Amino acid sequence: MRTLLVTGPGGSGRTTVAAATALSAAREGHRALLISADRVEALGVEHANLTVRGLSPGDEFRDDLMALQKRAGSALDLLGAGRLEAEELTPLPGSDELALLRALRDAGQGAYDTVVVDLPPVRRALAVLALPEQLRRYLRRLLPPERQAARALRPMLGRMAGVPMPAAWLYETAARWDTELAAAQAVIEDPGTTVRLVAEPGPAGADALRGAATGLALQGLRTDCVTANRVLPDDTADTWFAALIAQQGKTLTEWEETYGESLVLLRHLGRDPRGTDDLADLGVPAPAAAPAPVKWPVFDALAEDGVLVWHIPLPGAVREELGLIRRGDELVVSAGPFRRIVTLPSALRRCTVAGAGLREGELRVRFAPDPDLWPQTR
Repeated sequence: MRTLLVTGPGGSGRTTVAAATALSAAREGHRALLISADRVEALGVEHANLTVRGLSPGDEFRDDLMALQKRAGSALDLLGAGRLEAEELTPLPGSDELALLRALRDAGQGAYDTVVVDLPPVRRALAVLALPEQLRRYLRRLLPPERQAARALRPMLGRMAGVPMPAAWLYETAARWDTELAAAQAVIEDPGTTVRLVAEPGPAGADALRGAATGLALQGLRTDCVTANRVLPDDTADTWFAALIAQQGKTLTEWEETYGESLVLLRHLGRDPRGTDDLADLGVPAPAAAPAPVKWPVFDALAEDGVLVWHIPLPGAVREELGLIRRGDELVVSAGPFRRIVTLPSALRRCTVAGAGLREGELRVRFAPDPDLWPQTR
């Protein structure tokens, strides 16, 4: 399955480009699925090979909360809590993100050749894509799976400690959540999943793409296409557009040097695209095969001075905005507003951080073997 995650700065036309991409795949004979939180049906995209799926975060939030209330009914009654009715529930912040992750999970289990996901603006999109890994880490810390093995001892331990032990259903719920999050994470990390960035050529779009490149690289996500949307014709005689056309031209020249063949230009139709014909006229190319996956991160073998070097690609990163913290067996890497907690490989857990530096868009972290943890040679 080929999964295309479409994002970009707000107002760049992400939903339109996502719909046009899904339509292009359907016209090529692919069984295509378009997932969007916006009212994509207003675009009027239709094709026999295309399925459009909107999100219903309100319904899913209501079902989840009612199921949790039913499961914890005894504890709630003990506390004298009043029960909530389904009709009074409204979705809370974050329910959109969880609904999107569920849609990704379900797409991975469906019979589709191409799945196009219309993500939120790039900053929110990166937070959503990082959520499965983060939540699974939280679950493992709060409810370690190995503790569940002592289920038979839990009543006795509770009496000895004088405090109630977590109920079996809590571990079962955590295990179910972990399974669902793992399925969504598998789709995000699949070799056939790539990101398509959409932006209007100009200073704001250029700044947004630079930040997006850093955030995507930190999450280990690959970009296969950068779409310059609403490109104005440069042969118009209307002098009113001259400054805007010149500004777009300057940005496009920079993007051509940076992104090369992965840059796609979509002309401005002079109107908001509506309907299958307009979306087809945009000329969005059909999805190609995914680029070869790149292992992230990569560390060298022992150098001459006995130091291991871990390479973390961070294009567009600024030295002053980088942060690096070692916490036990984990490394916390920050780049501007983006952060990721990475579990160290076993070899690096027996090392101490000896330094780090940013060079040519790559963060290189140096690890020195800890003599107390490495076997001594005679």
